[in-house]
Amino acid sequence: MFEPDAVIDCGGGRFLHGHEAIRSYYADVTASGRKFAVGEQRAALVSSDLALTSTRFPDGDVTSEVAGRQTDGSWLWVIDRYSVDW
Repeated sequence: MFEPDAVIDCGGGRFLHGHEAIRSYYADVTASGRKFAVGEQRAALVSSDLALTSTRFPDGDVTSEVAGRQTDGSWLWVIDRYSVDW
């Protein structure tokens, strides 16, 4: 789902860089039993080989992600701001 050099802002000033850190983070989240809320997914805003996606959750938090189009036409996230406290 992520490009090799992707970065995630998972809140609290914590940034994760690269596949191994991102994989470890999601393994920990899954093992903790944490539940993810379902939010309102907005339509992607696409410009050339970049796309901006976002989701608004019932508690008002908003995610934002930037994806890059790959040479095979698929999309991988480059930047993921998991939850933004506006």
